[in-house]
Amino acid sequence: MSESSAERRRFILERVRASGYAGARELAREFCVDGSTVRRDLAQLERAGLVRRTRGGVLPADPADAVDTPYDVRRNQRAAQKRALGEAAAELVEDGQSVIIDNGSTMYQVAAGLRQRQNLTVITNDLMVALCLSGHPSLQLHMTGGVMLDTVYTLVGPGAVASLRGLHADWAFLGAEGVHPQAGVTNVNVVEIAVKQAMIEAAERVVIVADSSKLGRRSLAPVCGLNDVSALITDDELPAGERAGYGPALRCITAADGRP
Repeated sequence: MSESSAERRRFILERVRASGYAGARELAREFCVDGSTVRRDLAQLERAGLVRRTRGGVLPADPADAVDTPYDVRRNQRAAQKRALGEAAAELVEDGQSVIIDNGSTMYQVAAGLRQRQNLTVITNDLMVALCLSGHPSLQLHMTGGVMLDTVYTLVGPGAVASLRGLHADWAFLGAEGVHPQAGVTNVNVVEIAVKQAMIEAAERVVIVADSSKLGRRSLAPVCGLNDVSALITDDELPAGERAGYGPALRCITAADGRP
């Protein structure tokens, strides 16, 4: 069968998760491509922390839940909630302010909301966020340096961190793979941690924007504590009995209209 590279990688990831292993030769036959094409796919998935290479194929990343889902999968998950969260986050920003935007499909919705603002300065390490904001007549857009994780369109590494040093922004909006009352904000992909922490250091106010499926979870690596966060915006599917543990920064948004 004929597939794009993104479709192949999504299929490979689904196969590995379902069966616990995917063989390179079998994948090449199934996709009707040569072995070098499959090896490139596997290498890119491994660099993103999604799989672990072994002789002849790949295994799931360890631990089992430490996988960063490709962007083209994530953008369709809980889409209504993400749109509402993005709109609510963007309402915090005033015309003329400076904003740092993290990577991810929820951050894309924050960027979409910010298109209604004027004279913003935006710094991001996410190529999809940059595309969303490109062409805005009064917005000054800065991309960090770094190396791209092409399954999530994110710039990471020392170059990305160096781009953020010495900056000062009014806001930093960050996504999260897990937000826990005790563990704080955590992330699955360890190569992103230093960039997220540099964003936090550069911002006057830090806002975590994460749908309720991420709350109560602990992911692989710590990013920051909840005491470092000015606001935590999530949707109202978070059970009422669990909300107090997140402190006064918590804001629960109704997905239907983007309001608390």
